[in-house]
Amino acid sequence: MASYDRPMTPADPDRLLRDAFAAAVDAARPARRVPPALPALPAGRTVVVGAGKAAAAMARAVDEHWGGELSGIVVTARGHVVACSRIEVIESEHPVPEAAGLRAARRMLDLVRGLGPDDLVLCLLSGGASALLPWPAEGLSLSDKQAITRALLRSGATIGEINTVRRHLSRIKGGRLGVACHPARLVTLAISDVPGDAPVDIGSGPTVADPTTCADSLGVLERYRVALPAAARAALERGEWESVKPGEARLAAAEYRIVARPQASLEAAARLAESRGVRAVVLSDRLEGEARRVGGDMAALARRVIDDGDPCRPPCLLLSGGETTVAVRGSGCGGRNVEFLLAFGVALGSSAGVYALAADTDGVDGMIPTAGAIWRPDTLSRASALGLDARRALDENDAHTFFAALGDSVVTGPTLTNVNDFRAVLIEK
Repeated sequence: MASYDRPMTPADPDRLLRDAFAAAVDAARPARRVPPALPALPAGRTVVVGAGKAAAAMARAVDEHWGGELSGIVVTARGHVVACSRIEVIESEHPVPEAAGLRAARRMLDLVRGLGPDDLVLCLLSGGASALLPWPAEGLSLSDKQAITRALLRSGATIGEINTVRRHLSRIKGGRLGVACHPARLVTLAISDVPGDAPVDIGSGPTVADPTTCADSLGVLERYRVALPAAARAALERGEWESVKPGEARLAAAEYRIVARPQASLEAAARLAESRGVRAVVLSDRLEGEARRVGGDMAALARRVIDDGDPCRPPCLLLSGGETTVAVRGSGCGGRNVEFLLAFGVALGSSAGVYALAADTDGVDGMIPTAGAIWRPDTLSRASALGLDARRALDENDAHTFFAALGDSVVTGPTLTNVNDFRAVLIEK
């Protein structure tokens, strides 16, 4: 993780934005959030399973604070591994699934099957779990799942829509892992990375019932024109791959505890800003939609602050979270935070006194190991001097290249947590 240990200078906009981002990330660290949520020791065994970019850090927090017998396995993204003494940690690819994740998913189901009512299953989930637990439905291959995932990620579909598909193309998501744990006690500890914190969307809900249907999944695939093997389409049409539904008796006693939320991280960033004498307004923790549209809307809001003092008078910091989407149609690789930021800057223009930072709290924006970027009042003029065309970069979905050329990328490395997007707009005057 990048260090933010320069001497504090309240008048330094870059420092304030970076420190606000660091405060948001720190508020969601597993070492802080997991121990207070741990259940009581069971009479029998305790088995840990889990997945996500924070899964290894969550597992370590359990390992260090669990007083009884403990074993298990979690899978995390490459570069996000944290060593544990009693829980095995496996690496796999994200956001496109691979064989290592498939093997981990199979082993998890083997671990929880056959447990008794005196045993406890602790399931640790965080952002990235959907891709890291890719056990395709019967008749669907891993390569099929990879192709569908790539197409959905580039389509502009929302995370809720993508996860609806994932739940119905899986043998472990959509409540199936939870059912396999019965009759053991099941407690899920989750770090939310989805707008609204719905358990069914965190990791595609492996331990909770799913109200969506095979027909809903087909609707998403058709809406975004994502190809599906004929046999898979037929299975969905017949409802053969239906997920576990509300009212399932084997999930009646299961517990679900969200230990870290996007809203809490935004509030931590707001407190940091207030301590520096800058009023902070948390707009929402669940902004969704096309990244460039949300960026344009945020630019309009910044102008309203400047012109009318609404919803706050400068100096102020506008904070928001959520998960936007990018439909990649150009030559670039997307990245919803940098695309939001570039669209914001293009719409705003060279407005004096306005700075912004947009970054993913896991340290990876899209498929690039860069968290996000910073926008400054002189960004457009510096870009012009280098021969960079901001509007063209936006049209090509190539914001990562644009900000990297300016030296304005925010690079943190894996943060070992994930509460989704973080956006901060600082308006000085």
